[in-house]
Amino acid sequence: MALPAVFNNLRLPVIASPMFIVSGPELVIAQCKAGVVGSFPALNAREKEGEPVQLEAWLKRITEELDRHNQENPDQPAAPFAVNQIVHRSNARLERDIEICMRWKVPIWITSLGARPELNEAAHAGGGIALHDVINNRFAKKAIEKGADGLIAVAAGAGGHAGAISPFALVQEIRSWFDGPLALSGSIANGKAILASQAMGADLAYIGSAFIATKEAHAVEPYKQMIVDGTSDDIVYSNYFTGVHGNYLKPSIAASGMDPDNLPSSDPTTMNFSDKGEKPKSWKEIWGSGQGIGAVDEVLSVGDYVAKLEREYREAQSELQRKIIADALESAS
Repeated sequence: MALPAVFNNLRLPVIASPMFIVSGPELVIAQCKAGVVGSFPALNAREKEGEPVQLEAWLKRITEELDRHNQENPDQPAAPFAVNQIVHRSNARLERDIEICMRWKVPIWITSLGARPELNEAAHAGGGIALHDVINNRFAKKAIEKGADGLIAVAAGAGGHAGAISPFALVQEIRSWFDGPLALSGSIANGKAILASQAMGADLAYIGSAFIATKEAHAVEPYKQMIVDGTSDDIVYSNYFTGVHGNYLKPSIAASGMDPDNLPSSDPTTMNFSDKGEKPKSWKEIWGSGQGIGAVDEVLSVGDYVAKLEREYREAQSELQRKIIADALESAS
């Protein structure tokens, strides 16, 4: 099945995942200009009481800058952007944010932690498509039944609220019944992994943690350096901090005075996405990351990182093609 037209201008089959705090207008604009889908969580755009609505300002800036880029670069138009909506009962802003995204005609909506038909309908009313992120096949079927256009398979090793199922298992189960748009999330940080995700059956790679170590990311320098210095050995999978299992950097947990190898379990009902649902001060510098960061060895600009991904992706395609031809010749001889 062909991908929706919104993906036609991609330089690479990549969606940059929306990251709490880290993803802002600077990062999204740079990602889109570099030719991959840029995204941010709507809840990252926060304002104090009485101040102008930050989400409105962010969408205005992103839309206008990308429009200007497209006018100046008709042969290299920007990729589309996406906004992530947290569909959870504690998100008191959800209805307001849906209305704002409809007015700004957000092209791609990414929904998390709950599939709701009315949100998918809102995306369609604004001319967009809705992708729902899922951690298992059961949730995937529910999302499509409720009107999502596509899925994001959040497999083991992904950053943020990650699943625990192998990407091989998760993609094959989804593809046994669904032929629509499918992105794969989980330890993808180089061009070879992008090609591998397509070989498995996904249409798009969903990359997050590697973008933390870019100049445009809204992350403090120690966080970026921890990504550069880290490997999969530095990641711990825990539900302690939000009530939902996710992957975190062990050194950041240890720096906050906790033992990353002996974290207690938490109650999922403690999850809170309201404006007042702040983490305790002792958790402010506990940083999320996926297992793929061993591929990240320096802080780059988004443009340079995407160019690196493209080189690796094209080289992987050529190498795989050589192997296929060599195997075919050997079989024929």
